[in-house]
Amino acid sequence: MGFAASMSSPPPPLQLSSSSSSSSSSSSSWSKSALFSVTPVSFSPLTGKNAQYRKRLVVLSKRVSPLEEAMRIRRERELQKTVKFRKRPPLRRGRVSPRLPVPDNIPKPPYLGSNELPDISSEHQIHDSEGIVKMRAACELAARVLDNAGKLVRPSVTTNEIDKAVHQMIIDAGAYPSPLGYGGFPKSVCTSVNECMCHGIPDSRQLQDGDIINIDVTVYLNGYHGDTSKTFLCGNVNDALMRLVKVTEECLERGIALCKDGASFKKIGKRISEHAEKYGYGVVERFVGHGVGTVFHSEPLILHNRNDRPGIMVEGETFTIEPILTIGSTECITWPDNWTTLTADGSPAAQFEHTILITRTDTVGSNSGFIHVGSSNA
Repeated sequence: MGFAASMSSPPPPLQLSSSSSSSSSSSSSWSKSALFSVTPVSFSPLTGKNAQYRKRLVVLSKRVSPLEEAMRIRRERELQKTVKFRKRPPLRRGRVSPRLPVPDNIPKPPYLGSNELPDISSEHQIHDSEGIVKMRAACELAARVLDNAGKLVRPSVTTNEIDKAVHQMIIDAGAYPSPLGYGGFPKSVCTSVNECMCHGIPDSRQLQDGDIINIDVTVYLNGYHGDTSKTFLCGNVNDALMRLVKVTEECLERGIALCKDGASFKKIGKRISEHAEKYGYGVVERFVGHGVGTVFHSEPLILHNRNDRPGIMVEGETFTIEPILTIGSTECITWPDNWTTLTADGSPAAQFEHTILITRTDTVGSNSGFIHVGSSNA
């Protein structure tokens, strides 16, 4: 389960402005900018009493590299091919049922009892051998629950039914569903359908033939959180959506392949962006991966886009990689529930997530959702 992070201020928007002839000094100051060029456009002169209305139009345009321009053209072509997605009925909030009870004997995470989002811990979560055993158990449980939840995905099933099934599987295993009560989240799993990027709240909406749905499962077992998610296909999904889902999973795999003791975290975002851009997809910047272990969300923050954020991986560390790709806009809007986040233009989004452990062995393997990545320098 990812979360939003504001890493930097957005660039200033492009501007279209008009100025009188006497404002040339202010225009010249813009021309000194490394980001903008200024082109004065003069209209045919006016005469007589209309001369006082003579204006000059100043156009401010952002300079882009040939590569950026090529990617923009390719992305526009992809959007033209996929405009049909916007004809699908937009998501609407269904009825949200009350949160489900958890037996008293099941240990609870410390953030319960408050509707405020906990602070992100600044400490990286690095485990000893005992901690790794407990992390593996939590992640294996999360993966089993996720696989079983995926088997429920079919037309007419509600996301609320998926939530009930996930909740029951988790508490039957003696664990706590980590999302339940986290910052006031009312359900035990996140279910994000079609244009929902993430943090969808299960409700009475029935899945439709052709939908895609991300199911994000996190369990709290023996004091450790195991976090994983996957986007599933519902019924007859068209080729374009299937490709989005496939490429998103490939992006996760490529990010994982870079992980080893001593590797830079920023390489993950570079590799994911490179692969996504080959297909004209956008990578959502607002939501990031995170450290995970005894604390649900901590440093390091894992950016899935190109970045210069410092930091390297170390042996025994656990964190998530969870890229979100979109066919259209990577901008988002959030519903009044403060959780459900959709693409701004209504285009589809897909996400995959794994918890990663950095080891010093020479093996790279998968343990039912818990990926351990070794260093080639071991």
